[in-house]
Amino acid sequence: MTHVVAEPCVACKFTDCVAVCPVDCFHEGINFLAIDPDTCIDCGLCVPECPTEAIFAEDDLPEKWSEYVQINAKYAGDWPVIDAQKAPLPEAEDMKEVDAKREMLDPNAFAG
Repeated sequence: MTHVVAEPCVACKFTDCVAVCPVDCFHEGINFLAIDPDTCIDCGLCVPECPTEAIFAEDDLPEKWSEYVQINAKYAGDWPVIDAQKAPLPEAEDMKEVDAKREMLDPNAFAG
């Protein structure tokens, strides 16, 4: 089993989860993080670290965010590994409480 980053991460990109990951399974897009299902060891260390409560064990992922299983797998293959904590996006605190952010997900890799 793996963990999945879901919609609450979109447009926030807090990286507290990255700081505790022992296997560097997170990948970085412009405004979202994805977990590589082939690298995740299901340790669960990232779950309590996420300020937006966006990380779920795959079996516990709410149905409304089921597409994020495929989104994580796809973008983990396209985006670079992020292995150190960074500052969240400037608008993260404001976006933390926003619902229905799927359309805001930028499919581009973080370049820098």
